[in-house]
Amino acid sequence: MKPLYLDYHATTPVDPRVLADMLPFFTEQFGNPHSKQHAWGWEARDAVDRARAQVAALINASPSEVVFTSGATESSNLALRGAMDARGGLARRSLGEGGNHVITVATEHKSVLDVCRGFEQQGCAVTVIGVGRDGLIDLEALRAALTPRTRLVSVMAANNEIGTLQPIAAVGAIVRAHGALFHTDAAQAIGKVPIDVRAMSIDLLSLTGHKFYGPKGCGALFVRRMKPKLALTPQVAGGGQENGLRSGTLNVPGIVGLGRAAEICRLEMAEESARLASLRDRLLDGLRARLSDVRVNGSLEHRLPHNLHVSFDGIEGEALLMALGDLAVSTGSACASGSQAVSHVMAAIGATSDHASASIRFGLGRTTAGDEIDFAIDRVATVVSALRKGAVSV
Repeated sequence: MKPLYLDYHATTPVDPRVLADMLPFFTEQFGNPHSKQHAWGWEARDAVDRARAQVAALINASPSEVVFTSGATESSNLALRGAMDARGGLARRSLGEGGNHVITVATEHKSVLDVCRGFEQQGCAVTVIGVGRDGLIDLEALRAALTPRTRLVSVMAANNEIGTLQPIAAVGAIVRAHGALFHTDAAQAIGKVPIDVRAMSIDLLSLTGHKFYGPKGCGALFVRRMKPKLALTPQVAGGGQENGLRSGTLNVPGIVGLGRAAEICRLEMAEESARLASLRDRLLDGLRARLSDVRVNGSLEHRLPHNLHVSFDGIEGEALLMALGDLAVSTGSACASGSQAVSHVMAAIGATSDHASASIRFGLGRTTAGDEIDFAIDRVATVVSALRKGAVSV
């Protein structure tokens, strides 16, 4: 029997409604959307256009501003590299159009941090802003970091480990007023909390379908095309698809699924998020009622509704996870699950030593029920109590 799945930050199952829309495009409707000479291609093109509009509606964008990719990692790479390559941001070693300075945050996903390290190796100046114990950035620190050379600022909307929601609208306003470009990795936030690229002054936004009940291997990048049009340098050359920004035959079934998943989130997000926040609070209250020294990592006030990241004093993290074999949970990012080192996010908020190694990330999802939360409370409380007493069998 499989364990109870509470790792919805790592990935989500495809919603049955999404799968139903996808299936015909594997078989009966298999056309290439760039085959313009016949009905098979027109049918696929129309499906892609519909999905583009569905994704755009979720973030208050224009359909023409949605570029389909393989996921948020590719989207962030295209956003950052494309923006810095355009207009010579990396080529220059002195002031020039756009500048060669990038600002990001210590708790970003590795798809952003690793790209920024590459920028440094190419001679670009990179400033990494720290966060407080709640995982939030200091807006004054952001203002202080901005210089006339700043070309790009990248701040994730919601952290993939501790669930902290950054003040994206405030960040966007600061960056826009300065004249730099603003990118946000919104992979964890999309479909969970409202994101409005206009109101939040976002120029570039990364998202991926498998975090909100769409298929794996399909994501999108929002690229602002208005007031003025944003220039990006493509990172994949070939057939010139996606307005020349991402060449390659489009993954039509995946795109159809991404669009349908976005539509479902747009219509159901408010109710679903409220339900998950209630279950999340039930989980935390239950753990605190049964255990002492339950430490919440990240801000409770500014937090994803389905996230709870907690630490327990005096317990080794690997032993805790092994003993919780009937719960599918994690210590942090699925992208770094092979590492036993303290995560860079936990280090950034100062949650090191025993607190970091005895941490659990709970990710609640669309099918999580109240009785499952009660089961998780009982199992975690039983295991933690036994480990604290030195018991081997739990």
